[in-house]
This record gives sequence, C-alpha cells and structure tokens, in this order.
Amino acid sequence: MSYSQSPPVAKKVEHKMELFGDVRIDNYYWLRDDSRKNADVISYLQQENAYTDFVMSGTKQVEEQIYGEIRGRIKEDDISVPERKGPYYYYKRTLDGKEYVQYCRRFVPRGEEVVSVHDVMPTGPGAPPEHVILDENDKAQNQSYYCIGAFEVSPNNKLVAYAEDTKGDEIYTVYVIDAETGAPVGKPLASVTSYLKWAGNDALVYITMDEILRPDKAWLHKLGTEQSTDTCLYHEKDDMFSLDLQASESKKYLFIASESKFTRFNFYLDVSRPEDGLTVLTPRVDGVDTFPSHRGNHFFIRRRSEEIFNSEVVACPLDNISATTVLLPHRESVKIQDIQLFLNHIVVFEREDGLPKIVVYSLPDIGEPLRSLEGGRAVDFTDATYSVDLSESEFSSSILRFCYSSLRTPPSTYDYDMTSGVSILKKVETVLGGFDTNKYVTERKWATALDGTKVPLSIVYRKDLVKLDGSDPLLLYGYGSYEICIDPSFKGSRISLLDRGFIYTIANIRGGGEMGRQWYENGKLLKKKNTFTDFISCAEYLIENKYCSKEKLCIDGRSAGGLLIGAVLNMRPDLFKAAVAGVPFVDVLTTMLDPTIPLTTSEWEEWGDPRKEEFYFYMKSYSPVDNVKAQHYPDILVTTGLNDPRVLYSEPAKFVAKLRDMKTDDNPLLFKCELGAGHFSKSGRFEKLQEDAFTYAFILKSLNMVPALGN
Repeated sequence: MSYSQSPPVAKKVEHKMELFGDVRIDNYYWLRDDSRKNADVISYLQQENAYTDFVMSGTKQVEEQIYGEIRGRIKEDDISVPERKGPYYYYKRTLDGKEYVQYCRRFVPRGEEVVSVHDVMPTGPGAPPEHVILDENDKAQNQSYYCIGAFEVSPNNKLVAYAEDTKGDEIYTVYVIDAETGAPVGKPLASVTSYLKWAGNDALVYITMDEILRPDKAWLHKLGTEQSTDTCLYHEKDDMFSLDLQASESKKYLFIASESKFTRFNFYLDVSRPEDGLTVLTPRVDGVDTFPSHRGNHFFIRRRSEEIFNSEVVACPLDNISATTVLLPHRESVKIQDIQLFLNHIVVFEREDGLPKIVVYSLPDIGEPLRSLEGGRAVDFTDATYSVDLSESEFSSSILRFCYSSLRTPPSTYDYDMTSGVSILKKVETVLGGFDTNKYVTERKWATALDGTKVPLSIVYRKDLVKLDGSDPLLLYGYGSYEICIDPSFKGSRISLLDRGFIYTIANIRGGGEMGRQWYENGKLLKKKNTFTDFISCAEYLIENKYCSKEKLCIDGRSAGGLLIGAVLNMRPDLFKAAVAGVPFVDVLTTMLDPTIPLTTSEWEEWGDPRKEEFYFYMKSYSPVDNVKAQHYPDILVTTGLNDPRVLYSEPAKFVAKLRDMKTDDNPLLFKCELGAGHFSKSGRFEKLQEDAFTYAFILKSLNMVPALGN
C-alpha cells in the first residue's frame, strides 16, 4: 500500500545504557516524559494520531457501520440484577443514549424479609419507588474521563462512600454522601486508591500509594474529622509488597493484606472496635500466600505454599489462630481459586483441566467443631468452555449468586439455592439485533507446545459461515501472565467479526493460571519464553488444522498480552497477517531496571530483577524493544493512553519509532495514543465500543475485507 502522507519519523537522540559489559543504545529514550507536557513528545504523539487517521480515513464508513452494529446489540435502558442488602434492593441503571450508570435502590416490600431464589423486585405502580443515589452522567458532564472505582454503602444503609477518578491515572478522591438526599458528609479524601471499606457506620478504612503508585499505607478515617488527622493503621515499607483491603462476608472484620507476587500475609480489624487497630492474623512467611475470611467463631483461610501449590482451606478459632484444622486438603490436579462463606455453607471456586467449577459444602452450626469437608455438590454447566464468576451474595441466606457466560452465551445471572440445589435464572444480558446463540459453535482444542505440554484453545465461529478449509479469517487472542485466567466469556461486539465469517480463538498459554498454579510458574521469570512459544504453537496448530492460513491469521493482546504480541512479532513475523497490541508492556528491560517507574519493584518477582546478570540477559533476549530487527513485519496497530500509570505511553511509542526505523516492508504500522485516558482506555460505555469498531476496521482492512464504497 502506498500513502501520499508519509509516516512520522521520530528524531534520534542517543541514550547509552551499560550493564554487565553490555551496551544498549536507545535512540528514543527522550520520548519518556513523566510530566506528560514536553512539547516535542506531545507533538510526535499528535503526528502519529494524525497519520493513523489519514491511513484509516478510507475505512471510516465500515468503522461507523461496525460501531452501529455493536451499539445496536445493546439494550441501552436496562438495570442490573438487584442485590438484596437489608431492607433494600440495590442496582445499577443505564439510560438511552447515556454513557454512564445510575446507582439506585428501592425498599423490599413488607412481608418479604426472607431471601429466596424466587425474589423479584417489584417495579409497577404499586411498588416502592426507585431512588437514584448517584448519577454518574451528571458527575461526568465536564470530564473527558470519569470512573467510579468503589461504591460502598454503610452498614445501616444511610451513607454512601464512593471513589472517583477523572483522569484515568487511577488516583481517586473519596466522597461520602447521604444516601437519601445526596448531601455531602464531611470533606473528600484526596489522593487515595479505590480500596475503601466501612468500619462501622461512622468510620472508613482506605489505602494510599507512594510516589511509585504502590499501595503502601492503610488508614482509619472517622467521619467529620480532617484527613490530616487520620490514623495510619499500617505502613508497608518493603517496596516488593503492596497492600490490599477486603471485608469478610459476615461484615464483622476487615482484612488488610500485604502481598508480593508469591507471599501474602494478613491483619484483621474488628469492625465493632476499629480504634483497637490491627491484629496479625497470618504472619509473613516468604513463599506462603494466605487469603482469610470469617464466619461465627472461626477464621477460614485459603493457603498456598510451594508444596501446597494449588492451595488448601483451613480454619482456626478466633481466640486461638495457631490451632488450624484442614477443611479441604491440597490436590495436585485441582486448584482452589477462591472461597465464599455463608452462615451455613462454604462455596469453593475450583479449577480442573482448565475449567472453572463451583462446589458447595454444608457447614455445621456455628459453635460446633469444624471437620474436614465432605459431600460437596457441584453446580452443572452446559458449554464446552465457559466462564463463571461469583457475585456478591447475602451472607445470612442460603442463596449463591453467580454469573455464567461462554463465547456464545451472553452473561447469565443465576441464584442457586444451596439447600435444595435449585438454580433460577435471574437475568440474561439482552443482545438485540437478531442474535441467535444456536448459530454459533464453541470448541475446545489442545495444541502441543515445543516441550510437549498440551495448551488449551477455546474457539467460536458461526457454523453457517465458516468453511474450515484454511480460508477463514481468524483472530487469536492471548495474555499469559500474573496467573490471570482468560476464561472464554461473551462479548457482544465480537459478533461483528463472527458474522463476517471470522473464527475467534483464545490461547490459554502458560503464565496464566488456567491449568493450576504450575501453569503460571512455568510461564514466568526464567521460563517466560514458554508464554511466547506456546502462543506460536497455538497459531501453528490452527493453521495445520485448517482453521486459517498465515494470510488470514490476526493476533491481539493487551498490556502483558501486548508484550506477548511484541515478542512473537519479533520471533515469527512470517506467521501473522495483522497484529493489534493494546497498551503493550514492550520495553521490559529498561523499565524493570528503573525502580522509579510505577510497578517495577513489585514486578521483579514476575519477570525477574535485571540487576542480576542471569535475568538481565534472559529478559534482553525477549524484550520487544530490544529485539526489533531489520526484517519484514505484518500489519501492526499499537494503542496507548497518555495517563496510563501501569504501562508508560513511552514504551509503545519507542517500539513504534524503532519499528519504523528498522522494518524492511511497506506494511501499515499505526500508533494511536488517547491523550485523555489511562490503561483501561476511555471511560464511557459507548466510547469503548468505538475502540472495538476501530480495531475491527483495521483488521478488515488488513485482510482486504472492506467492501468497496457504494456496495
């Protein structure tokens, strides 16, 4: 393709870095400006955006068409499944044409105090009226970005504390309001995280960050007092550790955890006596992770160590925390991912063979001794591959709420009666525009990695449109880091690809947590390259098995998945037709050598600490910026956000500049930088769809699938 407007050329300013006798030259180091105000830098980013607009101007029509399709599938005026909390139903409402949500509640009618799976919130003329507690649309009016990171109702339902970010940099301001009148209560809390919980009805616990955006201090704030007089409950000085804050399902305790990538220890705060401060629940033991909860006179703890790598569940009396009883022992083939406690039940969220499972056990009455759990009941699911998430449930009830979806099943919320085993479907996300789940097929396949490991693939396509003879277009997605599980879930915008004959595939490569803890251990540190070679093996499997050909294979990944895309582009540029790298972590070595960059110190346990020679050379061997070569590359789209605190915008900027300088082809390379957003792109629900439409238009253009104008 030839364009009359030529791509921007970033100036070169030599920046020399030397370590272990190894010299690296970074000609584009100047693109990093932490103030994000340098005129040369902003000008370069604007030139790149203008070039992207120019190249994509011919596909504007198809982009708008896709946006119309995607938006047309959404029921714009809708409500979430109401959640019972005391005398109220709480829910979110979306409105026609509005980007943001309203937080609402209404009274539960009298005489319906007992929670049942058959509960339906009355909405008719005789029903208790709806009350809008907060309307994000009003708050977002003069903001280019708006996000509420926490919305916490006080135990007595009278007040609401919420955390607001108006830049996308994940630094929040917390406001407390009267739930009925919306009137402010006290002064806002400035420069905090979205970790926020009530400690009783007149105090809040929150967490703040240090200058490298590491959550390092937990605070107790009494309503009506100045933030400057708040009590610091704990300060984590070790820069490998970050703080986390959770409430027990019983709402009687708050847990403050300090965690690194493989160690986690906990303190508890008795909500009825917050002035007593924190008590150690599980001490810091390197290599041991603990996740606590509470019911009756026991703490329940999910515990992981090197030996019990897939976790066990133990319990201990509140007054004797060293006397632990094993409730669920460790199993080599089943990972315990999470537990959820109820008054009479414990729900265990497990993974086996890469698929999530929910198992429910009855618990003895409070005060009775706890023994090893037996006779668990598993919840049944239908699709070959699927995703299931636990939702907030009422602790004192016997009703578990979960959300199920698959690549062909829209998100479906169920209430499951743990006593009777009855499941009631409460809501299926409406998908307009004639969507019929029966037109689509989901499959699960296994590719063989270089070392013989079987890697799962989740596949979806529309059965009346694909030929499965190698001629179909295919989009392959991957992530593969931080033990995160990319379970196959539904995404309405994806139908615009499937209905154009695409096959969509997720590669569950090592570095993720899908196949248990060791799946993660075998894709990090000095085994990180397994993540990339697994992805290449998955791509080759799809080609060999006639799902697509090299000429029709497109790949996509975000953040650490953008590192994956950058790495495989350098390793096997011949294998792909087009690649999309979103907010990609591509300058691995330089970033991990700089402890002043957010996340660096806490991430040494994920990627390695390159101040040690073995890690330095290993990381250098795959870091995308360090491995750009003079070779042909496929079509590439790179996106970023200027305010991103997780992956500095300068990483993708350098990658693009270096690719422009070195690649030997004329294939399009586009760089799109949102100048008013962070890691999670724009904040409005429709604005986000515009990004999907743009990405899909790029892929269609690359595959020569954009219809000629007038057709």
